[in-house]
Amino acid sequence: MTTTQQALDVPSGAPARTATPQQGDPRLARLSLNQKTVDGWSLREAIDGCVRAGLPSIGAWREPVLEVGVTTAAGWLRDAGLRVSSVCRGGFFTTADPAEQRERHDDNRRALDEAAELGAPCLVLVPGGLPAGDRDLVGARARAAAAVEALVPHALEVGVRLAIEPMHPIFAADRGVVSTLAQALDIAEPLPVEAVGVVVDTFHVWWEPGVEEQVARAGARIASYQVCEWITPLPADTLLSRGMMGDGHIDFPHLTACVAAAGYRGDVEVEIFNADVWAADGDAVLATLARRYVELVEPHL
Repeated sequence: MTTTQQALDVPSGAPARTATPQQGDPRLARLSLNQKTVDGWSLREAIDGCVRAGLPSIGAWREPVLEVGVTTAAGWLRDAGLRVSSVCRGGFFTTADPAEQRERHDDNRRALDEAAELGAPCLVLVPGGLPAGDRDLVGARARAAAAVEALVPHALEVGVRLAIEPMHPIFAADRGVVSTLAQALDIAEPLPVEAVGVVVDTFHVWWEPGVEEQVARAGARIASYQVCEWITPLPADTLLSRGMMGDGHIDFPHLTACVAAAGYRGDVEVEIFNADVWAADGDAVLATLARRYVELVEPHL
């Protein structure tokens, strides 16, 4: 069932191109709201928003979960009937200081425990950027790879996959030294597939030469598929440069078909960091992303 009332997309303000899917629409069966897309909402508000919009899944962030406590959060999610598609985020592995490395390892173990209690299939790992004053990109990547390997026993113990997220090269210095899906797979492939996978995030990999071959190579390693848009001009804060699907340059039907052909059958998270999206009404954001999802993504899964 869909509504015929004319709606406006956010943040563009343009008339909606399709009707808004309603609760129970089978096309929404794999759609997940990454909590960061509605950054102004608390976890409780995000859960309630998903229920109103008919979204069956949510990508949870550690900070708002820990604000209420993992056990409370797990109860809320269970009572609402929502799946947790992923937990964001672990990682930040690139420090060369042994004491800091131990701290990061322990924090990632805790994150795996939290993800397990929430029933999430994976913990998204942001590799980390170059430490202050460090220009050894190869060494930083090697430290990230070693840190992932060290977490494998605990990941297997709690039944949560470590999901390495390659990040667009604009973030290599400060956030993610693993810049391509190929590099992420090089780290993952020597390790058990049930313990270590990769994130295919359209914002980060759409530009990658040979991305189709790398998605096919990933196959069962794909632990999460995240979608949002590459928009231009980029804002001054490039961290907030993700757009609503269909407002930029990414070929979502093509990338989604590649992910589906690789065998991925999990939830599809919409994860948008954008000041204009964050400033918009949360329910309008969910309605827009649902419309764009059923138009650009769902038909190609």
